[in-house]
Amino acid sequence: MTSAAVLGTGIMGAAMARNLCRAEIEVRVWNRTRAKAEPLEAAGARVADDPADAVRGADLVLTVLHDSAATLSAMSAAGPGLAAGTVWLQCTTAGIEGLPPLAGFAREHGLLFVDAPVLGTRAPAEAGQLTVLAAGPEAAREPAAPALDAVGARTVWVGEEPGAATRLKLVCNSWVLALTHGTAEALALAAGLGVDPQDFLDTIEGGPLDNGYLRAKSAAIRSGELDPSFSVDTAVKDARLIVAAGDAAGVRLDVAEAGAERLRRTSELGRGGQDMAASYWASFPPPAAG
Repeated sequence: MTSAAVLGTGIMGAAMARNLCRAEIEVRVWNRTRAKAEPLEAAGARVADDPADAVRGADLVLTVLHDSAATLSAMSAAGPGLAAGTVWLQCTTAGIEGLPPLAGFAREHGLLFVDAPVLGTRAPAEAGQLTVLAAGPEAAREPAAPALDAVGARTVWVGEEPGAATRLKLVCNSWVLALTHGTAEALALAAGLGVDPQDFLDTIEGGPLDNGYLRAKSAAIRSGELDPSFSVDTAVKDARLIVAAGDAAGVRLDVAEAGAERLRRTSELGRGGQDMAASYWASFPPPAAG
């Protein structure tokens, strides 16, 4: 593989594009807001004016957009530049209902479609240490390998059926969100009861209740440094996809449903662009108007 197109240069897409450049892959990038893509020129990427320009002649296309609808829109616009046989790594968390239209688009255009959501946030994305969950045809694996190696520490292939990786991603994200809300509520309760949060963290240190994610989100909450690794508004979208997947499977997800509502309230507090650890603030009433 010699060239890749990255559609979507938000937190994850920009980091992935930089790592592709570091791997000496020719990279073209497109973002709906061009200004967000332009910093990637310093890494060696070429900024395309439109999706079709970005994908034209590319051996591989990566989509790292907000949701299924945004992805389908971008790929439809890319249509005139797509060639049959191109590998498409679809890295957006699209959900159970959002993935089939994307797979259908790939069939119509003769693309080798790989359902490839990723696990990880800003720091592992920037370090090329993501875990890629992948499901797609055997024929796509070899040509996709250089890009997968550039953006991730490992790739977990879970079959050839598109959707298998998406289902696994939703299960993983349900756990991520449960940990985030659990951390936020424990620290909020400590604040309400006048308990020093450090006493809580010291008490569980090194035991089975301790984990790195708790430490990271606790540090973000306590410092107030909530630059998004995974934004509240993106978490709202993923939480709703998780609840919808449970409903479709006949599985009641009370915690996930409550978590989705908690994230919605957090966004209404004006914190939608902050890290999802800002869920902490949903525990407290908003300031009175005036």
